[in-house]
Amino acid sequence: MSRINYDTMSDTQLKEYFLKHRGDEAAFQAYLDRLGQRPRRIIARPDDPDFDEKVQAAIRQKLKRSKDS
Repeated sequence: MSRINYDTMSDTQLKEYFLKHRGDEAAFQAYLDRLGQRPRRIIARPDDPDFDEKVQAAIRQKLKRSKDS
């Protein structure tokens, strides 16, 4: 059996592959590594007076993007 090259897969392909092959720990680790490499966007700091509003707005935006795609 040949070794799977996860680096050649797109993010979507890797996610779909892992979901179909949940026992493939190397695929899971490759997916986690990829997620860990993504830049993180700071929405609000805990001491921000508008913390709740900013977090809720970010959630609404993410849900809208998911719904639109």
